[in-house]
Amino acid sequence: MNTADIPAKDESTPETAPPPRPRTWLVRTRRTALAVVLAVLLPLLAAETALRVNDMGDPADGTYTRNRDAIWLGHAWIDGRKSDADVEALARRLRGTGIRDLYVHSGPLEDDGTLPASDYPKARWLIGAVHRLLPGVRVQAWLGDKLASESPDGLRLDRAATRAAVVRSTREILAVGFEGAHFDLEPLHSGDRDYLSLLDDLRRETHARHALLSVAAHQIDPLPAFHSFWGTTTGHPKWWSQAYFGQVARRVDQIAVMSYDTMQPLESLYGGYVAQQTSLALEVTPPSTDLLMGLPFYHENRFGHWARAETVPAAVRGVRLGLSRTDADRPRFGVALYVDFAATEGDWTAYKDDWVR
Repeated sequence: MNTADIPAKDESTPETAPPPRPRTWLVRTRRTALAVVLAVLLPLLAAETALRVNDMGDPADGTYTRNRDAIWLGHAWIDGRKSDADVEALARRLRGTGIRDLYVHSGPLEDDGTLPASDYPKARWLIGAVHRLLPGVRVQAWLGDKLASESPDGLRLDRAATRAAVVRSTREILAVGFEGAHFDLEPLHSGDRDYLSLLDDLRRETHARHALLSVAAHQIDPLPAFHSFWGTTTGHPKWWSQAYFGQVARRVDQIAVMSYDTMQPLESLYGGYVAQQTSLALEVTPPSTDLLMGLPFYHENRFGHWARAETVPAAVRGVRLGLSRTDADRPRFGVALYVDFAATEGDWTAYKDDWVR
């Protein structure tokens, strides 16, 4: 083509600018965000699907109470607020159920491990009344405190003097007539060696007095090492490793899993979660230790707990499924009801109909 044939450029007419290219950093940021979301959501979706599958099927015949159940009772039973009529009503409620142990709130411990006798002024009265009205039912002192594991305040298990004080407090309260000491210390991180040391000392003390040593236990990792991941991301490693759960279980006479506050939004997912927790706990709890799975006898709606999901029927179904799949004939097994003062008639009916039979 002859250059003379090319029309001259009209300088008065601006050229149409090409569309701007997206900024490279913005594209990378979006891609990274999407990858992070998928990395979190896909394992979570897979885990929830597994829980739903875990809730399927039918429990084995005979997976009902072995008459080793327990209930947590509030402090009102030993501080003077309850009367003879209340104990009689409690006895009527418990007769014909599988409840053998009462964990009566008798603390909390002071942060230095001491326990004033003024905290349990009516203990002897309650123990005597229970023995009279419910022969064979044992009364244990429920002791606990907030640990200084995630804040500067609370009981410090790393101090030998504090652990020694806890043992002395246990000796003093057992002298009142309690048949066991039940400990609930939170938040207790997986792998805490000071807690294991305390349990060794407490076991010597309780067994010397022919009393029981019982503990409330954190849930077990639903995924391998999940407590480490959760602790790193939130600062609160809610779960214990299965191995650590077994170390605790081997040091006590009873271990009660706090199988509630699970963050599950649906009954089917909660039931599957409890079935999984039951199996995990059964696998590492020695036959000589009573294993109890907690039932939610309370109704709250907050982060970590939805009352519509965490129901007694769903929990009992999960317990029976986990028991059926792992050790259906295990004799030293039961459920623990949390807690008496928040329970409804519906909770009691579900416990009796679905578990006691």
